[in-house]
Amino acid sequence: MSKVQSTASEFTREIGSSGNFVRQANRFVTPFGAGPDKLPVEAGRYRLLWAPICPWAHRAIIVRKLLGLEDAISVGTANPVRTEQGWEFSLDEGGVDPVLGIRYLPDIYKETDPDHQGRATVPTVVDIKTRKVVNNDYFRLTNDLETAWSPLHKAGAPDLYPERLRGEIDALNDILFHEVNNGVYKAGFARTQEAYEQAYDTLFARLDELEKRLASSRYLLGSFITDSDVRLYVTLARFDIAYYSVFRTNRNRLIDFPHLWGYARDLYQTQGFGDTTDFEAIKRGYHLGDISSNPYLLLPKGPDVSAWLTPHHRELLAK
Repeated sequence: MSKVQSTASEFTREIGSSGNFVRQANRFVTPFGAGPDKLPVEAGRYRLLWAPICPWAHRAIIVRKLLGLEDAISVGTANPVRTEQGWEFSLDEGGVDPVLGIRYLPDIYKETDPDHQGRATVPTVVDIKTRKVVNNDYFRLTNDLETAWSPLHKAGAPDLYPERLRGEIDALNDILFHEVNNGVYKAGFARTQEAYEQAYDTLFARLDELEKRLASSRYLLGSFITDSDVRLYVTLARFDIAYYSVFRTNRNRLIDFPHLWGYARDLYQTQGFGDTTDFEAIKRGYHLGDISSNPYLLLPKGPDVSAWLTPHHRELLAK
């Protein structure tokens, strides 16, 4: 196997004074919708750039699939191993995105804003007409797809963000972000023992609570999938294959939580989740993407992911 040139993590610039990880703010946050201060919803106008390693981007891809927006929003896929120049479209012929003609994601950021100094992140939504980045707000993007894009949803699309539950979903999503989704990164990128242990303890305390919650509920908010389930799933899918070892979140593996593990398999076996989950890309991205923590670029052989297809019997909780 050839080795891909990787880079020391760009996240080192996002370390606080106490050695804690402080994720950068999103630069392009204009929402989709009607009105002069929003991005117009228009089929074929936008391209969603992502990398299969990234949980923030993966959840937008899942929602796009669940809602049937594949024909309305095109997708560009970056190599899961980030280079010194950022996310690279080396998987495409000629090493450039076939629609935008860019080789590296930062290229379109600089084209949009020459003064941009932060990381070029995925997911990134580009307006194909103007060749400008218009949205990289991973926190709200799925909600936009679930609401503003509803006129283009497929027939029978699930309501992932029901109006009557939005307050509850938003509150839960905020907890999931700080303690789980970003919690694994807070542990993985901590630069002091205290910051690491605080993130570690917070993460597993929340996972313990979620384990109890899912003992009697098929999904986080009952018998149907919501936006919150998408957000939790993308972290669980990366837990044993990456976070447990790379980020040292090693009190338990996902498979050591009976209910969380069954819940994760239930979602994986649901169309839109497993068919958008690339375990090999996830493993390569996390293990080969930071030469400082893996100087010989050794790729682990395990774990065996075939267990994701074993029966989960979670459907019994919905009866």
